[in-house]
Amino acid sequence: MLKGAQSWEFKKRPVIRGTATIVGPDEGSGPLGNEFDIVHADTTIGQDSWEKAEKKMLEEAAKLAIEHACLTKEHIQFYVGGDLLNQIISNSFAVRTMQIPYLGIFGACSTSMEGLAVASLIVDSGFGHHVMAGTCSHNSTAEKQFRYPTEYGSQKPPTAQYTVTGAACAVVGNHGPGPVVTGATIGRVIDMGIKDPFNMGAAMAPAAVDTLQAHFRDFQREPGYYDLIVTGDLSKVGYEIACELLEKHKVPIHQTTYKDCGLMIFDREKQNVQAGGSGCACSAVVTYGHILKRVKKGELKRVLVVATGALLSPLSFQQGESIPCIAHAVAIESEVR
Repeated sequence: MLKGAQSWEFKKRPVIRGTATIVGPDEGSGPLGNEFDIVHADTTIGQDSWEKAEKKMLEEAAKLAIEHACLTKEHIQFYVGGDLLNQIISNSFAVRTMQIPYLGIFGACSTSMEGLAVASLIVDSGFGHHVMAGTCSHNSTAEKQFRYPTEYGSQKPPTAQYTVTGAACAVVGNHGPGPVVTGATIGRVIDMGIKDPFNMGAAMAPAAVDTLQAHFRDFQREPGYYDLIVTGDLSKVGYEIACELLEKHKVPIHQTTYKDCGLMIFDREKQNVQAGGSGCACSAVVTYGHILKRVKKGELKRVLVVATGALLSPLSFQQGESIPCIAHAVAIESEVR
């Protein structure tokens, strides 16, 4: 049901029955390396292009998520997903293999929670019993498309972020064991006029704060309702700006633990990742890997994941456009009522 101005409350509490996370070697070497299902030792993953490697990871994640849900491919009525590549080709080509009815979406790096929100909406409304949400990204494909190809060897400023190589999927069902999705807040497009593609954190932070404020307003909650609130991939620069904005708008974020997936997935002191992680897979693998495991263990009862995305394209950047951004929030709770 509609809650407030821009949120959904899921009365039937759709269940995250199974998840899977696949990452590359850098992610596997980070602080959360042991939390992922598969860590590939090479970013090519046996493929002859970075793009094919990204698609391969997503196919692996989808297959494994279905297995973890104790289901078969035939049980999945719909697949909701997207990625960063032109015309979301990683998802479109992967679902070509899976042959599951497909809803392609694009929210840039916010796609993980956008997909989970739409999948939960379909299940909660009764229009599907089992729906899968998935997304992926690859450092080399993102660099090639949005900045400079890895082979070019360009130097990065400290504000730049390191796109996560990985893929993650979640199977949402109308029954069964697992964490439940209780609500979602759909973000507005926020544009503060930033044009630097090497400073995504600063561009995305205002969108994250806007969605957080909307979520608390629509559900009439304060941050302390949640044991943990995470943003998607603001990393060091964006996280600090978000904290400043939350203080400016008098949002009592100190009531809870507030973290950012882009800072959690890498060790900035030991890994050459500039400001931290980003990419569609960033919030996806941290949420479906690390955070949901803590929920299942009972360490966390209520979590709010706010995935952030920069809605630019190479064309818009070349034409001098600023970078519009968005953030989508999903509330997840332990299965114990």
